[in-house]
Amino acid sequence: MTDDAILCIEEAEEKMQDAIKHLEREFQKIRAGKANPNMLSGVRVEYYGVLTPIEQTSNINTPDPRQIIVQPFDKSALHEIEKAILNANLGFNPQNEGELIRIQVPPLTEERRMELVKKAKHVAEETKIGIHNARHYANDETKKLEKEGMAEDEAKRLIEKIQELTDKYIGKIEMLLEAKKTDIMTV
Repeated sequence: MTDDAILCIEEAEEKMQDAIKHLEREFQKIRAGKANPNMLSGVRVEYYGVLTPIEQTSNINTPDPRQIIVQPFDKSALHEIEKAILNANLGFNPQNEGELIRIQVPPLTEERRMELVKKAKHVAEETKIGIHNARHYANDETKKLEKEGMAEDEAKRLIEKIQELTDKYIGKIEMLLEAKKTDIMTV
Protein backbone atom coordinates (compact mmCIF):
# COMPACT_ATOMS: atom_id res chain seq x y z
CA MET A 1 0.00 0.00 0.00
CA THR A 2 1.27 3.47 -0.83
CA ASP A 3 1.95 6.15 1.76
CA ASP A 4 -1.08 8.10 0.53
CA ALA A 5 -3.33 5.07 1.03
CA ILE A 6 -1.99 4.46 4.54
CA LEU A 7 -2.47 8.14 5.37
CA CYS A 8 -6.04 7.99 4.08
CA ILE A 9 -6.85 4.99 6.30
CA GLU A 10 -5.18 6.55 9.36
CA GLU A 11 -7.13 9.77 8.88
CA ALA A 12 -10.44 7.90 8.56
CA GLU A 13 -9.68 5.82 11.66
CA GLU A 14 -8.79 8.93 13.67
CA LYS A 15 -12.13 10.53 12.74
CA MET A 16 -13.95 7.34 13.72
CA GLN A 17 -12.11 7.14 17.06
CA ASP A 18 -13.08 10.76 17.75
CA ALA A 19 -16.71 9.87 17.05
CA ILE A 20 -16.54 6.98 19.55
CA LYS A 21 -14.95 9.23 22.21
CA HIS A 22 -17.74 11.74 21.67
CA LEU A 23 -20.33 8.97 22.05
CA GLU A 24 -18.76 7.81 25.32
CA ARG A 25 -18.83 11.39 26.69
CA GLU A 26 -22.48 11.79 25.68
CA PHE A 27 -23.40 8.46 27.27
CA GLN A 28 -21.81 9.58 30.54
CA LYS A 29 -24.26 12.49 30.63
CA ILE A 30 -27.25 10.14 30.37
CA ARG A 31 -27.94 9.10 33.92
CA ALA A 32 -28.77 5.51 34.65
CA GLY A 33 -30.25 5.92 38.12
CA LYS A 34 -27.00 5.85 40.07
CA ALA A 35 -25.45 9.13 41.17
CA ASN A 36 -22.39 10.07 39.14
CA PRO A 37 -20.37 13.32 39.11
CA ASN A 38 -20.58 13.28 35.29
CA MET A 39 -24.31 13.98 35.60
CA LEU A 40 -23.35 17.60 36.20
CA SER A 41 -20.90 17.87 33.30
CA GLY A 42 -22.17 20.49 30.93
CA VAL A 43 -23.51 22.65 33.77
CA ARG A 44 -22.10 26.17 33.45
CA VAL A 45 -21.89 28.48 36.46
CA GLU A 46 -21.86 32.28 36.26
CA TYR A 47 -18.58 32.69 38.14
CA TYR A 48 -17.27 36.26 38.42
CA GLY A 49 -19.06 37.19 35.20
CA VAL A 50 -17.76 34.20 33.21
CA LEU A 51 -19.67 31.02 32.38
CA THR A 52 -17.44 28.35 33.92
CA PRO A 53 -17.85 24.55 33.92
CA ILE A 54 -19.12 23.45 37.33
CA GLU A 55 -16.18 21.04 37.78
CA GLN A 56 -13.84 24.07 37.75
CA THR A 57 -15.74 25.73 40.61
CA SER A 58 -16.32 22.78 42.95
CA ASN A 59 -15.42 19.32 44.17
CA ILE A 60 -18.17 16.93 43.09
CA ASN A 61 -18.53 13.65 44.99
CA THR A 62 -21.00 10.78 45.21
CA PRO A 63 -20.95 9.43 48.77
CA ASP A 64 -23.64 6.88 47.88
CA PRO A 65 -25.60 5.79 44.77
CA ARG A 66 -28.46 8.21 45.51
CA GLN A 67 -26.76 11.55 46.11
CA ILE A 68 -24.26 14.02 44.73
CA ILE A 69 -22.37 16.48 46.94
CA VAL A 70 -21.08 19.71 45.40
CA GLN A 71 -18.50 21.56 47.53
CA PRO A 72 -17.55 24.94 46.03
CA PHE A 73 -13.94 26.06 46.22
CA ASP A 74 -15.31 29.55 46.89
CA LYS A 75 -18.28 29.55 49.31
CA SER A 76 -19.53 32.86 47.90
CA ALA A 77 -20.35 31.06 44.63
CA LEU A 78 -22.73 28.61 46.35
CA HIS A 79 -25.89 30.45 45.27
CA GLU A 80 -24.72 30.75 41.64
CA ILE A 81 -23.85 27.03 41.55
CA GLU A 82 -27.26 26.11 42.92
CA LYS A 83 -28.93 28.37 40.33
CA ALA A 84 -26.87 26.83 37.50
CA ILE A 85 -27.88 23.29 38.52
CA LEU A 86 -31.55 24.29 38.55
CA ASN A 87 -31.26 26.11 35.20
CA ALA A 88 -29.58 23.07 33.60
CA ASN A 89 -32.98 21.36 33.87
CA LEU A 90 -31.55 17.96 34.82
CA GLY A 91 -34.51 17.04 37.00
CA PHE A 92 -32.56 17.64 40.22
CA ASN A 93 -33.60 19.66 43.24
CA PRO A 94 -30.35 20.92 44.82
CA GLN A 95 -30.41 21.54 48.59
CA ASN A 96 -28.17 24.43 49.69
CA GLU A 97 -26.75 23.52 53.12
CA GLY A 98 -24.62 26.63 53.60
CA GLU A 99 -21.25 25.02 52.93
CA LEU A 100 -22.23 22.57 50.21
CA ILE A 101 -25.04 21.54 47.90
CA ARG A 102 -26.64 18.14 48.32
CA ILE A 103 -28.52 16.63 45.40
CA GLN A 104 -30.76 13.63 45.97
CA VAL A 105 -30.88 11.62 42.74
CA PRO A 106 -34.45 10.40 42.40
CA PRO A 107 -34.98 6.81 41.29
CA LEU A 108 -35.96 6.58 37.63
CA THR A 109 -39.51 5.66 36.66
CA GLU A 110 -40.04 3.09 33.92
CA GLU A 111 -41.27 5.87 31.61
CA ARG A 112 -38.14 7.95 32.27
CA ARG A 113 -35.92 4.92 31.65
CA MET A 114 -37.59 4.43 28.26
CA GLU A 115 -37.00 8.12 27.42
CA LEU A 116 -33.31 7.76 28.34
CA VAL A 117 -32.99 4.65 26.15
CA LYS A 118 -34.48 6.65 23.26
CA LYS A 119 -32.00 9.44 23.92
CA ALA A 120 -29.11 6.94 23.97
CA LYS A 121 -30.31 5.46 20.65
CA HIS A 122 -30.49 8.95 19.14
CA VAL A 123 -26.93 9.76 20.24
CA ALA A 124 -25.75 6.41 18.84
CA GLU A 125 -27.45 7.13 15.48
CA GLU A 126 -25.78 10.55 15.32
CA THR A 127 -22.44 8.87 15.97
CA LYS A 128 -23.10 6.36 13.18
CA ILE A 129 -23.69 9.31 10.86
CA GLY A 130 -20.28 10.64 11.91
CA ILE A 131 -18.69 7.26 11.12
CA HIS A 132 -20.40 7.17 7.71
CA ASN A 133 -19.24 10.72 7.00
CA ALA A 134 -15.65 9.68 7.80
CA ARG A 135 -16.05 6.73 5.41
CA HIS A 136 -17.49 8.98 2.71
CA TYR A 137 -14.60 11.42 3.11
CA ALA A 138 -12.02 8.60 2.91
CA ASN A 139 -13.71 7.12 -0.17
CA ASP A 140 -13.64 10.55 -1.86
CA GLU A 141 -9.95 10.86 -1.03
CA THR A 142 -9.38 7.40 -2.54
CA LYS A 143 -11.12 8.47 -5.76
CA LYS A 144 -8.88 11.56 -5.90
CA LEU A 145 -5.80 9.36 -5.43
CA GLU A 146 -7.01 7.06 -8.20
CA LYS A 147 -7.38 10.05 -10.56
CA GLU A 148 -3.84 11.09 -9.60
CA GLY A 149 -2.47 7.74 -10.70
CA MET A 150 -3.18 5.12 -8.02
CA ALA A 151 -3.75 1.67 -9.50
CA GLU A 152 -7.42 0.69 -9.78
CA ASP A 153 -6.97 -2.56 -7.81
CA GLU A 154 -5.17 -0.72 -5.02
CA ALA A 155 -7.99 1.83 -4.86
CA LYS A 156 -10.47 -1.07 -4.59
CA ARG A 157 -8.45 -2.62 -1.74
CA LEU A 158 -8.34 0.76 0.00
CA ILE A 159 -12.12 1.17 -0.27
CA GLU A 160 -12.55 -2.36 1.13
CA LYS A 161 -10.23 -1.51 4.05
CA ILE A 162 -12.23 1.66 4.71
CA GLN A 163 -15.46 -0.39 4.74
CA GLU A 164 -13.90 -2.90 7.18
CA LEU A 165 -12.95 0.01 9.43
CA THR A 166 -16.48 1.42 9.18
CA ASP A 167 -18.02 -1.95 10.09
CA LYS A 168 -15.64 -2.28 13.05
CA TYR A 169 -16.63 1.13 14.47
CA ILE A 170 -20.36 0.64 13.81
CA GLY A 171 -20.01 -2.61 15.80
CA LYS A 172 -18.38 -0.66 18.66
CA ILE A 173 -21.30 1.78 18.66
CA GLU A 174 -23.78 -1.10 18.83
CA MET A 175 -21.82 -2.67 21.70
CA LEU A 176 -21.69 0.63 23.65
CA LEU A 177 -25.41 1.23 23.03
CA GLU A 178 -26.37 -2.22 24.30
CA ALA A 179 -24.27 -1.71 27.45
CA LYS A 180 -25.87 1.70 28.05
CA LYS A 181 -29.39 0.33 27.51
CA THR A 182 -28.70 -2.43 30.03
CA ASP A 183 -27.30 0.14 32.47
CA ILE A 184 -30.37 2.36 32.11
CA MET A 185 -32.90 -0.45 32.41
CA THR A 186 -31.26 -2.07 35.45
CA VAL A 187 -33.25 -1.03 38.52
